[in-house]
This record gives sequence, C-alpha cells and structure tokens, in this order.
Amino acid sequence: MSVLRKVLAWASVPIICMLALVVYLARPFNPDNNRLLGRVVARTGRFFLGMERPLQGAENMPWDRPTVVIANHQQNDDLFIMADLLPPRTVTVGKVALVWTPFFGQVFWLGGNIILNRGHSQKAVAAMRATTDAIVREHKSIWVFPEGTRSRGRGLGTFKKGAFHTAIAAGAPITLVCAGPYRGESRDWTGRRKPVPVHILPPIETADLTARDVPELMARCHKQMTETVDSLA
Repeated sequence: MSVLRKVLAWASVPIICMLALVVYLARPFNPDNNRLLGRVVARTGRFFLGMERPLQGAENMPWDRPTVVIANHQQNDDLFIMADLLPPRTVTVGKVALVWTPFFGQVFWLGGNIILNRGHSQKAVAAMRATTDAIVREHKSIWVFPEGTRSRGRGLGTFKKGAFHTAIAAGAPITLVCAGPYRGESRDWTGRRKPVPVHILPPIETADLTARDVPELMARCHKQMTETVDSLA
C-alpha cells in the first residue's frame, strides 16, 4: 500500500502541472503562480500519502516583505511537505534544462522562477546576481535548500554560501523552515506515512551585515536549524 500511495502522489504532480498551465498562461511570469501550485501539489500529495504535517511557527513567515527562505532538504517528497508554505511572490533557481521537463518545466518557467544559462565558472556569481535582483528590484522572495543535496533524513548537511551572500546583498531577512527527520516510513497496514512536523523560526535580520559576516551568519543558522530539526525527531 505504501508503494501505491507514493506512485499516486507522484503521478498527480504532472497532471496538476498540466492543468495549472491554463492559469499560468492567463497570467504568465506571476510569481504567485508558484504559491498556488505549491499549495495544490503539496496537499494532494499528502492526501495520497496519508501523511499529516503538523506545523509550528506559521506566523513567523514574512508576508509583507521579501525574504530568503532556507529549508532542509531530505527527500524528493519534501515537495509534499513544504510546497504549500511559500510566502507571496516566491521563486527558486533552476537550470535551463529544467524548462524542457514536460509540464513541470513549462510551469517553472511561467512561474517567474530564476533560470540560469551560464557556464560552470560563472554559475555561482550568476545565481547571486539574479537572486539579489529578484529580491531588490522585483520584490520576490527566494526559496533555497542550502545543503545542495538530499540528506535522506541523516541530519543537516554543510551549507553552501550563496543564499547567505544573497540575503546580505539584498538586506533581506532569512527565514528558517525546519522539517523533522523522515525516511518515508509507514505507520500502519494501510501504508499511511508517519507525520512529518515542520517548524518555521522567526526571521533573522541581515540589514546591518556585510559579506564579512557570512561565516558567522551561516554558523548561526546552521546551529538553529540543527537544534530545531533534532527537537522534531
């Protein structure tokens, strides 16, 4: 049953994206498309998985100003756990090849997300410039998984610097979204997933910081997230 539930959850994603194209084409490049799609995808996925997602600190997510959202990345199923937590006008960063993924790639492009088409040596600089411009000039929030890879529920990995440089350059607060450890275990014979709790921490202001403060800021965020994730286990 657990396998069937997962197949149904992931099979729903391209179908929802295909239907969402109507909305995206009606208002192309509106970043709020992402928030609406994320809500439908996450709630549909959790329904098929039979998963509950207890949420603490929802009031800490800024809705009246751009923010850099930092979340821990464990499995691909994070999509069903956190996609409905996006604040208004939230985008993420993706490679140009992603645009060619059927249905998902098209809604990703039409959602006003940041698509990079640069050489490897310029990738980090290009991402920082693009995300900073999105925050300052377009008043968008940015969602980032700073570990850069999935932890598979084995604890918080090392952070990459890009998101922190972006937050400081834009003077935007950092909002930490912490999901409890999970490995997709079922809780009974019906195959329903065990609950995955999520805690959103109060924003960390960056307005008075400079690039020299990045190491300390990274360490502070990593410590807070580690303690919070461990408390949700």
